[in-house]
Amino acid sequence: MPNELISTWTRDPSKPGSLTPLKGSNYSIFDAHLHVVNFIQETPGGKSLIEAMDRANVGKAVIFGLPVSKMWSEFDRDQPNYYLANDSRCYYYAYTDVIVAEMVRSLPKEQRKRLFPLVCGFNPCDRYGVRDVKYLLEQYSDVFVGIGELLLRHDDLTALTYGETARSNHKALWPVYEYAGEHDLPVLMHQNITSVSKSDYPVYLYEFEEVVRDFPRTRFILAHCGISRRLNVPFYHQMIERLLDQYPLLVVDYSWIIYDVVICPNGKPQADWIHLTENFSDRICLGSDLVTKFEKIGPELQRYDAFLDELSQKARENICWKTAERTYARKNT
Repeated sequence: MPNELISTWTRDPSKPGSLTPLKGSNYSIFDAHLHVVNFIQETPGGKSLIEAMDRANVGKAVIFGLPVSKMWSEFDRDQPNYYLANDSRCYYYAYTDVIVAEMVRSLPKEQRKRLFPLVCGFNPCDRYGVRDVKYLLEQYSDVFVGIGELLLRHDDLTALTYGETARSNHKALWPVYEYAGEHDLPVLMHQNITSVSKSDYPVYLYEFEEVVRDFPRTRFILAHCGISRRLNVPFYHQMIERLLDQYPLLVVDYSWIIYDVVICPNGKPQADWIHLTENFSDRICLGSDLVTKFEKIGPELQRYDAFLDELSQKARENICWKTAERTYARKNT
């Protein structure tokens, strides 16, 4: 989910007093993390997405819905459209994948080739979940290329969602991971590595490591390096470096608040993260992590330029494009 303070406009130095839209990164980007529906399962549609990608210098994108929907409770006067809008609950919503698939199918063939949709609309605590995944992948075999974003340990969203606590090592997900490994499907997951009250220690890291250890043939992508709101354990880069070194198929994405809070606070790239990225650029990709709001794709990705400018050409090309292409576009190559 994006930085809500980012503007879509900047001042045009050639025209004092005027504003000009921010058009995106100076580098061509394969956006590896983009929600095309919001928390009440609405979407601006495929045409709006493609137009926004063109304006933002985004050649391709990994897209998905949201596996939960926000309730408009009887006692709430205002309609919520975000999971933090109020304290009403969220529930698993399977139709999100159909919305995404039909949106993609509505586009011309040349535009569809730019999108790499993932299946996410199933209950990760339900042992029938693997059945739902198989059904969607078979019904829309021309659309979906993987699984995700699974919303597992997720700060306030965990507390707001009906049912059992979703976590990466929930045994209901075991057959999903096994199926993904057998069919070479990437699995993108949001799994916080700690809780808000234990931000000095990665209390949930063992849950994630149990999965990548027990499924060494499955390609996992850890969304925004396992961070979320109000989480920032010490020596974060060392933890990510160890994970990438220890688990050879693991990929991480730089998206959402990992960039602003940890990698490049106050717009200043951190040397430790530059070093890590140079060493593991073929295992790192970039994402906007927008929840619709396609008009913000450009400014959301443009903010990475301060960091990208500090990288070697090889590392920059990997995290901007090649890693995402190797991870998600294998079905199309």
